[in-house]
Amino acid sequence: MPRRPARFALLALAAVSLAHADVSRLPPGLPPAPATGPALCPAGFLTPAQGAAVLDVAITQFPDRASWDTYVTHLRTRIQEAAGLAPWPKRTPLNAIIRDRRTHDGYTVENVAFESAPGIFVTGNLYRPLGGAGGEHPVILSTHGHANKVVTPADYDTHARFAPTMQTRCANLARMGAIVFSIDMFAYGEGIQLYGQEAHRDARAITIHVWNGMRALDFLLSLDGADPTRVAVSGESGGGTQTFLIAALDPRVAVSAPVVMVSAHFFGGCPCESGVPIHRGADYFANNAMIAALTAPRPQLLVSDGKDWTANTPRVEFPFLQKIYGYYGAADKVANVHLPDEGHDYGPSKRAAVYRFFATQLGLNLAAVTDAAGKIDESRVTLDRAAALRVFTADFPVPPHAVHDAAAIGRAFTALQKP
Repeated sequence: MPRRPARFALLALAAVSLAHADVSRLPPGLPPAPATGPALCPAGFLTPAQGAAVLDVAITQFPDRASWDTYVTHLRTRIQEAAGLAPWPKRTPLNAIIRDRRTHDGYTVENVAFESAPGIFVTGNLYRPLGGAGGEHPVILSTHGHANKVVTPADYDTHARFAPTMQTRCANLARMGAIVFSIDMFAYGEGIQLYGQEAHRDARAITIHVWNGMRALDFLLSLDGADPTRVAVSGESGGGTQTFLIAALDPRVAVSAPVVMVSAHFFGGCPCESGVPIHRGADYFANNAMIAALTAPRPQLLVSDGKDWTANTPRVEFPFLQKIYGYYGAADKVANVHLPDEGHDYGPSKRAAVYRFFATQLGLNLAAVTDAAGKIDESRVTLDRAAALRVFTADFPVPPHAVHDAAAIGRAFTALQKP
């Protein structure tokens, strides 16, 4: 990696120090920690040069697998604690609801809800391959970012898990042979009727996202035909944050693909990504590239573009991850597809990159989504209206014991953490 100015090197060295960290003694340049309250790292917390310097010095601080593994254990513990999930809550019955099965070209779609904790309903859609009787299938958790707001009822058709981009990737991955679950972010999509849109900006959203994602893996792995050795997760933007956090904390995730999110200097612009101190505390500092590196040596694809905070991925974040993966003899297990002329989305070329990566890593049938020339063909997907994808309707209402606010969810998690 290229050398950075000494000021940034010193800053990064202090920032990543594991023991005896004294935030008050950090040199100028890093935004100071608050005098009281959590040390948050919102949005573009660092400059690109500072973010790169943190990675440079992290390599100096952790020059081999042994030192990195020690840091991994420490950082995972701190993230779990900061997310309010230490100890892990007890797993309670999911009480899954699976309804309204529809058959399309090569796959089926069903509307799903389950309880990640008593009364806390997670909503989504389950995509399954047709003609896949016998044998086991990979399972994929599909997360999403902050695409669109609901202002009128018509907006639901392009919102959250209802969006054409989400439906298209889930359907094609199912056509390739995977069992796929598209999950609503907290207070997004169908979650709006459960919690309202404003609840999404509650800092507890990180806690809820991580736990709901892990329980979604429980749900997927409870299904007939699910292969527990082939578990993957992918999402874009805020869904990318969910992707690398879940992959870092849940060892069942075998393959991950965070899309347009992994950055050394940008930490997530929503409280659901940076509203609790998962990045910074008295004895740790980690940017999102370092959190993504906790997944090593499990296969991981970074998809980046030229028009957001992932513009520098090929020369900053990706080389760092290659170095970390190299500690495990697995530098070939991390990949980067960079699209310099594209922007912040999970568009066709980004989906194509993930299809190819997942086909290789999970043993999926890429031919199911390619034409005779070998190009990705997504034309066989049927896009459903949001009304057809919803679990809860006037005829099938939200159960009366459902929890409806973030504070109550927090209390429910706390109750499940007691001995």
